[in-house]
Parts: sequence; structure tokens; C-alpha cells
Amino acid sequence: MFKTVTIVGVGLISGSFALALRQQGLVERVIGVSRTKASALKALELGLIDEALPLDEAVAQADLVYVAIPVDTTIPVLQQVLDQLQDHQVLTDAGSTKEALCRHLAHHPKRGRFVAAHPMWGTEYSGPEAAVKDAFRGRACVICEQERCDADALETVEEVYRKIGMHILHMDAAAHDMHAAYVSHISHITSFALANTVLEKEKEEDAIFELAAGGFESTVRLAKSNPAMWVPIFLQNRENVLDVLNEHISQLRKFKACLEKENADYLRELIENANKIRKIIQ
Repeated sequence: MFKTVTIVGVGLISGSFALALRQQGLVERVIGVSRTKASALKALELGLIDEALPLDEAVAQADLVYVAIPVDTTIPVLQQVLDQLQDHQVLTDAGSTKEALCRHLAHHPKRGRFVAAHPMWGTEYSGPEAAVKDAFRGRACVICEQERCDADALETVEEVYRKIGMHILHMDAAAHDMHAAYVSHISHITSFALANTVLEKEKEEDAIFELAAGGFESTVRLAKSNPAMWVPIFLQNRENVLDVLNEHISQLRKFKACLEKENADYLRELIENANKIRKIIQ
């Protein structure tokens, strides 16, 4: 499908995307752009990319440019790419926040060549060595402001995601950021906070390692996530994250009050209400 794809950022998401393209026979050549030589060399060693080049050179040779870097650096990089993009080229990103990005690029003369996308997948690991095969299969990819995209650019990006196993959802950018705060961003904050709680209260590292069973391990798994990625996400989506965080704190207070008052009936009611999530998530 593509002669050349350029991935900007050679980490978990972009590396897994490159693997998926190769697996489906959708690309002949992948160029990588990395801010560090070590990441570029690792991506070459792992076969994620065929060549590492500076941004301008890599963009000039690409049919599709795929940007997957921390959201605080995404806006200026996308601006730079759009400035040199030709009419036959397509640009897309994989960022976890969309409203600020879409607002910033709204009046760019090449806006139609850009498809704002968020493949809803990730792990707590980062770097090119974290890339995995079949990462996106069965997951959702959110496309924001599809009405602002050129028809061929939108069709190209959606077709690629479908061919690597994703299904497409359309949202406006503000709705995306709100829902992402509810189902993703709060999960990470909760995990970071719980890890800090345990590290503060449980001073014996051996005890944490030996006694941490499935529930604790799965809950704090996200606490291993890279702060370089998550600090910018929290700050860019600050209002939505604060909204859901306030509700989360309110729910924690209810559990605290139940324990303080030894109110077993209300405690049971809270847990039974939470059990309704079974109907949504199997």
C-alpha cells in the first residue's frame, strides 16, 4: 500500500505500528526519526525501521508520516511537518490528547492532509524494545474532526487501521479528551498514587515483592509508565482530569466513611454498584 512510511518517534506505539504494517504487507520501507541516536540504533537492530534520518529528509520521502511522541512536543512537530507536506502525502498522529492539537492546527493551509487519530492501545513500557506484534488487533481507533480531513487522507488512515485489526470511532476533539480522561488518564493517576501510597507505608521492599498478589500487581502495573509521556498528557487534559479526579476522590471518601462508621450495608451497596461494570467490561 505504501512505498515509504516515516515514523516520528521510534517507541512503543510507532514501533508496534511499523511491525503491524510489515506483518500485513502494507509498506516497503520504514524511515525512523528519533531524538536520540540510541533509540534509532535499537530500532534498526530490531528491524522496526530500515533507515534513520533527520525529520525534514524523512518527511520528504514519505507517503505517510506517523507521529507518536509525547503530546507536549507533538504540536510543534506536526506544525513543522505540515509546513513541508505535499498534496499527495498524509500525516497522522497517535496522541492521547486532541483538543489543543486540533485547535492549534485548525487554520493551517494543509490541515486537510492531517488525520487526528488515537489508537486506544498501550502498555506501561516505552522505547523501541517495547514494540510488539498484533498490538492493535481488536482495539478501537478514535478519529477526531474527520470533517476537516481531505477525503483521500481520511480514507487512507482509516483503511490502514482497519487492515491492522482496529475498528474506527469518530468523535470531536473535546469529547475524545473527556472520555480519555474517564477511561485512561484517571487509571494512570490512580496507579501512580497507589504505588506512592504503598512505597510510603510499606518500607520493606522484599515484602512488597513477595506479598504483592494479582490484584495489587494489576492495579499498579501502570505506575511503571514513563513520566515523559504522562506529565504532558495530564497537563494538556487538565480540566477533564481534574473533573474525574474530583469524582474519584469523592468515591474514595464514601469508602472511607463506611469504614470509619463500620457501615457494612452501605459498603456492600458501593461494591455491588461497582460490580455493574461487569456488564460493560467482560
